[in-house]
Amino acid sequence: MRKSHPVRRAVLAGAATVSGIVLLLSLKPASDPGSASAAGGAAPPAAAQSPQGGRGAGSGTVTGDAADTQYGPVQVRLTVSGGKITGAEAVRAPKGGQSDQVTADAVPKLNQAAVSTGTADIDAVSGATYTSAGYVKSLQSALDKVAAASAGQDSGEGSGQGSGGGTGQGSGDGSGEEQGGGGQGTQVLTGDVAQTQYGPVQVRVTVSGGRITAAETLQAPKGGRSDQVTADAVPKLDRAAVSAGTADIDAVSGATYTSAGYKQSLQSALDRAGG
Repeated sequence: MRKSHPVRRAVLAGAATVSGIVLLLSLKPASDPGSASAAGGAAPPAAAQSPQGGRGAGSGTVTGDAADTQYGPVQVRLTVSGGKITGAEAVRAPKGGQSDQVTADAVPKLNQAAVSTGTADIDAVSGATYTSAGYVKSLQSALDKVAAASAGQDSGEGSGQGSGGGTGQGSGDGSGEEQGGGGQGTQVLTGDVAQTQYGPVQVRVTVSGGRITAAETLQAPKGGRSDQVTADAVPKLDRAAVSAGTADIDAVSGATYTSAGYKQSLQSALDRAGG
């Protein structure tokens, strides 16, 4: 039997040693705790720093629905801060011909009245009856949106307090905030459409604390002489509804049918409020 050559044994041993070193070096990165930390630790901070949306504190701008009038649409935008009107502007108003002068004269007065009263219960500007009526209608729709947003925000606060304060506070603060969310018992109620000889009449009222705080006519007779009758009678009926707090109001002279339809729709709105 031949003996192994010493040189051959040395070469084989050296090759085995090199293979072992290469194997150890290839395994080291996978077991390096620093590498594992870098690979697994980058994602959590990014998730933790994701921005969360916040809610405004009853402030911002609200645009009412456009109200069509005989001379063109009227649309009002309000600036609200702390639940109060701090600014009002007409983003749309009748224009062209004499309407330019009427708009230029009436709109600033209507804006000032809206800020001053804080409601849609404002007087029409003399010589701008149709523009005034459209302004009031759009203004009321903007105020309705403010009330709805306030109700949603208060309801959210009630739910948050309920989940954070345990079962006892959830049934107390949560439901209390939710009931008061509509502006301390504020309701916007729309009456049934009342058909009259000259066309339909429909009334919407805002009720707060059991009292009518605003009234507006959503539908009224129009066309021909009815336009003038409606423009003259409706503001008086709206004011009478707020003043009386009931549907027991006097008919406007020269607008008997419109007045009767108004009272009928007003009563149906009040019936929805339980009054």
